[in-house]
Amino acid sequence: MALSGSTDFELDVADYIEEAFERCGLEARTGYDLKTARRSLNLLLADWANRGLNRWTIRQTIIPLSSNIAIYPAGTLTMSVASSANFTVGETITGGTSLATAEITSLPDATSFAITVPTGTFSSGETVTGSTSGTATTVSAAVDFSDVNATIDLLSTVLRTNAGTTNQADITVGRVSRDQYLTTPSKLTTARPTQYYVDRQITPLIKLWPVPDDVQAYSLVFDRLYRMEDADSQVETVEVPFRFYPCLAAGLAYYLALKRAPNRVGLLKATYDEEFERAAAEDRDRANLSITPTRDYYYIN
Repeated sequence: MALSGSTDFELDVADYIEEAFERCGLEARTGYDLKTARRSLNLLLADWANRGLNRWTIRQTIIPLSSNIAIYPAGTLTMSVASSANFTVGETITGGTSLATAEITSLPDATSFAITVPTGTFSSGETVTGSTSGTATTVSAAVDFSDVNATIDLLSTVLRTNAGTTNQADITVGRVSRDQYLTTPSKLTTARPTQYYVDRQITPLIKLWPVPDDVQAYSLVFDRLYRMEDADSQVETVEVPFRFYPCLAAGLAYYLALKRAPNRVGLLKATYDEEFERAAAEDRDRANLSITPTRDYYYIN
């Protein structure tokens, strides 16, 4: 017998909804049925984020650090402008109307800046001027916080020195708690950063200590867990890999049963728990285990 030769099977939102209703012994007949199912699907994805299940959305981000600036976005803050030509990375831009300031960390394209956390709110249409180049341009739209706001948490972080050279080095930096950061007495000390605190607000921020000095160039390199995209319409696919299809279908069926088929809640919850356990076990990191023995010396008199 011949095999199919294809490996492109996927389900869209409508397929998951249909499968979930069928497991509940029901049919999706009305627009409200579809609406409530999409809502349950998005709540399920939010629950997966809380459990740290969506490791396929891990993104690595590199943020060049600026001397004397301690607070950075946990992602990329983008400002759209008429033209980014002649501006330079590292210079400070100032809004002519708002007087807000920020430092340019990179120039992604000809009409945008990546910036540090601004000191105020840049206004669309106002003129911003570079402190070093003296170049001026017009702000096309408000600063885009969507990439930063989609950050769930940081998983691992290093401080990179001498980036792009043969002497490039990645140095471990320690993560501290809110209380540890708050009680640090000398928050304005400048040196090579050795610690960071993730302030997990709606817009997550990274706070470094010590504040980066100007002895050498530093970049912060971190892996972050990123929010999965919403399921907004029936024709869209869901941002999950093939191996998680059974878990997603089982989870949505359980969520719908809570509202529409209470007599099947026990069965569907047990099925979902089994599928979730299997999916979570498969999604774990795999690495060799290394154990280093220690020797204690005892002296007997």
